[in-house]
Amino acid sequence: MASKKNPRELARLKRKKRIRRRVKGTPERPRLCVFRSSKHIYAQLVDDVRGITLASASTLSPDYKALETPEGKVGAAKHVGGLIARKAKDEGITRVVFDRNGYIYHGRVSALADAAREAGLEF
Repeated sequence: MASKKNPRELARLKRKKRIRRRVKGTPERPRLCVFRSSKHIYAQLVDDVRGITLASASTLSPDYKALETPEGKVGAAKHVGGLIARKAKDEGITRVVFDRNGYIYHGRVSALADAAREAGLEF
């Protein structure tokens, strides 16, 4: 839960609300939602119409642990982007809408998005 006194987190949540007004996931084109903590990064494909998660990947998932260890957090984000794209293809999903969840499109967030694009997702 976000601290009520942390202005950076409050600003991110404000951006998140603004973004989510426009970005909606459908069964044909689910929302690729990214969350990053100080140590880990998470990505999930969400169908907002039915309110379900179709696929997910993170630095804590067993699929990620089977891969070779990347260099740093950006490398980890690239691996997670490739994993989520692979899982999306297994589900028959090729097109998504990207939800950066209020984070600046830079660093780990952009690395995850670029890796997902390279692995075959369109957005």
